[in-house]
Amino acid sequence: MRRAFFLAAACLLVCAVASCKPQKFPVKTVTIRTASGNDITVAAELAVTDEQRQRGFMERRTIPDGTGMLFVFENDQILHFWMKNTPHPLSIAYIDRDGTIRDIFDMTPFSLASVASTVSVRYALEVPQGWFAKVGVRTGDVVLFP
Repeated sequence: MRRAFFLAAACLLVCAVASCKPQKFPVKTVTIRTASGNDITVAAELAVTDEQRQRGFMERRTIPDGTGMLFVFENDQILHFWMKNTPHPLSIAYIDRDGTIRDIFDMTPFSLASVASTVSVRYALEVPQGWFAKVGVRTGDVVLFP
């Protein structure tokens, strides 16, 4: 009886741990054309479902330069992001349906403060904090979607 109990408990523990594994996101290369005509690429994980958008970069301790996450929404709207359970500092670009970057903000790890777009947008691109500035990406630059 005791052995059966421990076996059942072990199975439940394995199921619980397996359900917490990191979610896999599809990755696409996204190109940003700067005002000076340079093309900057980022390997962006795509978050297109509600579940993927809610999970985002949560629990990720390291996010290499040149990588990011592109959040895709069905409609234009004022977007609000926060850094709940996100230990890595990020910068976020809010992008309209034509691909124009309308806002870029830095976000603080673990912050519950909402970082809102200033206009209705369709996309958000998160990258390691400071990466946009480092590669010369600014508001008004254009994202060329795959």
